[in-house]
Amino acid sequence: MLFAAAATVGKGFAGRRRELLSLRADIDRAGLDTLAGRKAARSRVLLIAGRPGWGRTALAEELVRRLADDYPDGVLSARLTTSGGEPVPTLRTARDLLGTLGVTAPPGADEDDLGEALRARLTGKRLLLFLDDVAGADQVDALLPDEPGCLVVAVSRGPLTGVPDVRPCTVGGLDVSAAVGLLAQYAGSTRITCDPVAAQALVEECAGQPAALVLGGGWLAVRPEASVSDLVARLRELPPSSADADPGVRPLARTFRLVYDSLPPAAARMLRLLVLAPGGTADAHVASALAGCSARDGAAALEGFAGCGLLRPRGDGRYQVPGCLEPLLRELLESVERPAEVELARARMLERTVRQLHACRWAAEPVGSPGRRKLAELPAPLRFSSSADAADWLRARLPVLLEAARLAVGAGELDTLARRLVAGLTHALSAHRGAEDAAPELYGLHQLVLDVAERRDLPVERAAALLNLGDLDARAARVDQALTRYKGALEAAREAADPYTTGRALESIGAIYQELADWHRAADWYGRALELRLSRRDVAGGARVYARLGTVHGYADRWTEALRDWRAAAAACRRADDLPGCARALSGAARAQEQLGRVREALRGWGEAVTVARGCGDSALHGELALRAAEAVDRLGGDPAVARVLRREAGRGDAPEKREGRGGDAPEKGPSPEESSLSAPPETPQARERDGIDLRNQ
Repeated sequence: MLFAAAATVGKGFAGRRRELLSLRADIDRAGLDTLAGRKAARSRVLLIAGRPGWGRTALAEELVRRLADDYPDGVLSARLTTSGGEPVPTLRTARDLLGTLGVTAPPGADEDDLGEALRARLTGKRLLLFLDDVAGADQVDALLPDEPGCLVVAVSRGPLTGVPDVRPCTVGGLDVSAAVGLLAQYAGSTRITCDPVAAQALVEECAGQPAALVLGGGWLAVRPEASVSDLVARLRELPPSSADADPGVRPLARTFRLVYDSLPPAAARMLRLLVLAPGGTADAHVASALAGCSARDGAAALEGFAGCGLLRPRGDGRYQVPGCLEPLLRELLESVERPAEVELARARMLERTVRQLHACRWAAEPVGSPGRRKLAELPAPLRFSSSADAADWLRARLPVLLEAARLAVGAGELDTLARRLVAGLTHALSAHRGAEDAAPELYGLHQLVLDVAERRDLPVERAAALLNLGDLDARAARVDQALTRYKGALEAAREAADPYTTGRALESIGAIYQELADWHRAADWYGRALELRLSRRDVAGGARVYARLGTVHGYADRWTEALRDWRAAAAACRRADDLPGCARALSGAARAQEQLGRVREALRGWGEAVTVARGCGDSALHGELALRAAEAVDRLGGDPAVARVLRREAGRGDAPEKREGRGGDAPEKGPSPEESSLSAPPETPQARERDGIDLRNQ
């Protein structure tokens, strides 16, 4: 262990009775709308203002705890300033809050859409929204529910000018009784009651500042032989510093110096490095990676820091650096640590996180799989006992992991590690949640890859990121944006002379024009993709593009061309030994024959399609094509007995079924059964996420 942990860790809250009573009274007090005879249009905002270190967050958390039972729809919380002091973008906060409410927002949605979705979700609710460390009024206004039954508790350094009907409460120092009580929570009541005069002197030395008192109590907690008078004397002996000129910072800065200077060198170094942790949140793995020690020593050090009041426990082995200490620790880090050592510590932390993400992904694989064998070879601290444990770990740490990815990419010094981290997080999310459910997070991760690729001029990675983003834009019906992404991907792929990615981009552009019902342009882009596939003797890819061409030609009533393409698709599928694809292509050809008035050939084609489907082992496909063939027999005046046999094969009984859109002269809009099989490329968006993000070997 780096130093002995404190025996008792208090809750860190005392006093504030007057402030709590005032805040509770403000909830029901008449507002401007009520006085004007209007119904309140928005939630009331209780503002707790003050400088970091003066107990504003502790007061807000205690208020929220006491009010929670009055709001049966729950409590939502968010921190609106990063550990580095930057305002958190509102769209990120809104997305996170929606996720907590069980709402998956469309990937790539903008701030206005997300804010509107959040307000719609809170309509009719009685919910408490806690916004900590607010950087500006615009952050609160963008998230403020249009629901008088909700309540917002905001913590900020100053007033929130521009937010209507805010009820402010400014915090200062604790009174003597509350301050002594806070000291007793950490140092124990015996030493405090034995020397009340010294305790009062310590309160005066700390100006009643809660953060300074917590650190002083923590200093006493790990030194059972020291008295309160010893602590007061040590504080008074400290030499002056630049922080002494600011009375709002002086008590905390001096107490922090005393506690920090008393730490062993290894512990002091770990504490400095903890500000590199994403969100200021660390567990034993992060601490050990930053400091280059064992996970056991890291866990012991974190516990000791919490006992001294230097960290706040957050449950599940995690601890957070208090916001008031972050500037002090960053100043120490910059003045004491060499830049190369800081970069090395950050690299160790990222490498450890990458290994954890690999373990998380492998835990989702079946028992006996290659991934599970790799998992078993990892050191015990990195392994997960089950897929459920890995999923729980990923869910609990996802905000921190996403912040780690953003910080790693933003820093720019460790782009290779940053790309590996993004790849690992992408794989883990896809493995445990699936690409569809994880789409909002994946959208942001692909954007990070694009940032690195553009900064490092990596055209292959840029093309892959643009293709992934285009897929997600297309799913969210942002077709114009998707088209721009795909064309950018095509340009990057051609710059890299990468035929594989070029072909994917060409097909994606064709798919967008197909979605826009621009059949001529869709056929043109598919034709370019087909030329590339055929030049590379890609039989399976050629079959897919032939099928897409058959579909768009059918939409355009060019049935002769559609028949040619579906026949080519069927032949290519046979060469690729793809019987399901062949069956669907034959059904497309039969449909084209029917539209051309070739009844006998159409019936023969439907029969051949059903025969191939029957032999491919796909019962769902067999049933689907048998039913469609039965409908075609009815439509074309064929033998009713044949139609009945086909319906029995389909498992649908003897009653004929009418399907909307099947009897006209043009194919139904949207993907047809033929298209849904052959047009979906092997390099699906999910596969592209796997292939395009993991860039280590590029």
